[in-house]
Amino acid sequence: MRSPVEPGTRHMEKLLLIDNEADVQYSFRRLFASAELVIHTASSGEEGLKVFAQVRPDIVVSDVRMEGMTGLETLRHLRQLDAKVPVILMTAWGTTQMAIEAMKFGAFDYILKPFDIPKLKALIGSALKAARDMREAVTLQPTLSREDYEVGVVGRSEAMQSVFKLIGQLAGSDATALITGESGTGKELVAKAIYHHSCRSAKPFLAINCAALAENLLESELFGHEKGAFTGANTQRIGKFEQCHQGTLFLDEIGDMSAATQTRILRVLQSGTFERVGGNQTVTVDVRVIAATNKLLEKAVDDNQFRQDLFYRLNVVRLELPPLRDRKEDVRLLVDYFLRKLVVSGPPKAVGSDTLAILEAYQWPGNVRELENVIRRALVVSKGPALLPADLPPEVLGKIVRSSTAKTEQWVPVAPIGTGEGVAPLVTLAREMFRQARADPKLKLIPVVERVLVIEALRETQGNQVHAAKLLGITRATLRKRIEKFEIRRELNIE
Repeated sequence: MRSPVEPGTRHMEKLLLIDNEADVQYSFRRLFASAELVIHTASSGEEGLKVFAQVRPDIVVSDVRMEGMTGLETLRHLRQLDAKVPVILMTAWGTTQMAIEAMKFGAFDYILKPFDIPKLKALIGSALKAARDMREAVTLQPTLSREDYEVGVVGRSEAMQSVFKLIGQLAGSDATALITGESGTGKELVAKAIYHHSCRSAKPFLAINCAALAENLLESELFGHEKGAFTGANTQRIGKFEQCHQGTLFLDEIGDMSAATQTRILRVLQSGTFERVGGNQTVTVDVRVIAATNKLLEKAVDDNQFRQDLFYRLNVVRLELPPLRDRKEDVRLLVDYFLRKLVVSGPPKAVGSDTLAILEAYQWPGNVRELENVIRRALVVSKGPALLPADLPPEVLGKIVRSSTAKTEQWVPVAPIGTGEGVAPLVTLAREMFRQARADPKLKLIPVVERVLVIEALRETQGNQVHAAKLLGITRATLRKRIEKFEIRRELNIE
């Protein structure tokens, strides 16, 4: 594990470009140099290795054809120096066979010259994300310390103690793991913790969201494809499994994977082999798989939506992450953690006791991710040295009333609409509307509901637009726009 980052500091990311063309070096500086990313350059493979040793970049972008040491040779040396640094290769030649061979030796990806700027930016961003995933050491300490500020898994609750123990046990083995829990509970952080404390920590860690890609794109991302495998497959592509050879692959939201892809994943787990999309050559890999889902896979198996044999293969060791509402004692610790993490300059902000009481009372449907976003928002709108209740968003603040005692007043949080028993009738109504929407594909549900709400608000207030807007929680100007949009002026005789 690298030395801890001091609270409030930010890692300055570095990109090393190895290319003997001055125009390319200039273009990279113009496109990517910023306060967050420093560009270092070298004009040959030999010089690139020296610069790499000096600056220890987060990612490397290298040309393939160079005088002296080639890009392929440079890649092999770089992999020996640090296998966790993503290396992107570039080629200006019509054939990409050399770049494809380089991918098999561990390059992160390759790109053709001249560059498609949006694709190049997306690729650089993806490589930096992978570098951050492999760089960030995640502490197993259940108490808040300096090491926790490296994007730590934070908690003192009994539920999190059990998670820490399982992470430690998993880190010492090579078993497949299944991480379950609601969205926002920190499943990817736990996967990183397992990786960083495992015997594969010197090898790559790559993550892919199985729900974010269509089936054909997901298979291509995971297994790669051959040239001509489908429309747009102009070159061969090496997939995540090959890129992650001897490393760890994190499959997030695996419950959203199609049946065909499930079958291919099962084969890799059973035999370590697969074929690229559109190909017939068998590829053999050694990859540890950590999967995660917010779905109940047992139910998906019963409903024939998830393969039972794949479930058993994934469910060797299972970590169930508790929702934040079930470990409220960790809220105070997490608030302190996020304040120190998010305040990058100046002294960290304090949190008023009233504010903390509201945060501890809230149910956190979005879990730890929602808490981080709330603290981030509060820091933006806060004007003083401490976060006050007024700095919290409405969905967290809800309705606040003052409860007086003999000498003092306290903020008492009341569950906002959307939580608690009071929302049950709305849920029932919503389900009935969804039933009608499924029966009538032409029904546009949101516009219909919005129009009815505007009409009924005006009727409730006898046409008083100021009071109707207040009842709806919108401005009068917005209400007038809705009246025009839905053409209800004549229907209600509105002047």
